[in-house]
Amino acid sequence: MRSVRVAGILLARNTGTQRGKMKILVTGSSGLVGSALGQTLARAGHTVCRLVRPQSASGEGANEGFAVAWNPATGELGGAGVGADAVVNLAGASIAEGRWTTQRKELLGTSRIDTTRALVNALAKMNARPSVLVSASAIGIYGDRGDETLTEESKPGTGFLAGLTQEWEAEALKAEALGIRVVLARFGIILAREGGALPKMLVPFKFRAGGKLGSGQQWMSWVALEDVVGILRFAIESNSARGPINIVSPQPLQNAEFTQVLAKAMRRPALFPAPAFALRLALGEMADALLLSSQRVAPRALEKTGYRFSHSDLSAALKNLV
Repeated sequence: MRSVRVAGILLARNTGTQRGKMKILVTGSSGLVGSALGQTLARAGHTVCRLVRPQSASGEGANEGFAVAWNPATGELGGAGVGADAVVNLAGASIAEGRWTTQRKELLGTSRIDTTRALVNALAKMNARPSVLVSASAIGIYGDRGDETLTEESKPGTGFLAGLTQEWEAEALKAEALGIRVVLARFGIILAREGGALPKMLVPFKFRAGGKLGSGQQWMSWVALEDVVGILRFAIESNSARGPINIVSPQPLQNAEFTQVLAKAMRRPALFPAPAFALRLALGEMADALLLSSQRVAPRALEKTGYRFSHSDLSAALKNLV
């Protein structure tokens, strides 16, 4: 995490971030991003309050900070949440766990849309409200767009993920009416040792069975976990951050090239492509949305702020991770 802290220092100098210590509420604190962010914020001297659901009060979120009771079903927020300066909303069931049955789709929606709505309603009841809400989103909002370069100004696409993400963002944006600055963190493919997409990508290569997915022409917009944490911290601390932010490396790659870079990092061949029909047979609708769709996304909003990525080159990033 050292490079994240260095990036944060550089960013503070360049963008005028707030330097005071803050009390920060975090939903989804036990996830890949939430755990890493909580540790970094705590090391920076901020007070991290993990919003914990009743059923997981004893075990959720082992990272730094203390638990605050949070019940999205009733909208109840524990008294320890009073006086928060910022809120980071990372709640949401994993998008890649299991086929997208009707029941699974409903869970993906409620865990994001309903939870965000309940959170904003809880903030509305506070006498002293936080100054900023950083709410998770995804580049899935753009849909399958081929070779088109996508920025924060691009229109939403079509499909299940695009529709879900639009509703998700709409709930978060309601906090603006409360006088709260809202940042929509549109995550790309997050690469980390600890979890997320990368460990699953590595499995076929470990058995020398890796290869491109489908045609291999689809664009993959990725980002290292260290940069995710650095960008989220910037979004919290900098008053200049507002609205959608594409959290992706400035160097997206097509799947065929991404696969070759990954194979080289693993010192394994990439000889066995996975045909599109086989992926659809195994994963159904999820295959098209997560593996075969093309999203060439640019972090235009971040580039305008002068943010310096710790990992903008995939080869260097994978060398560090793999």
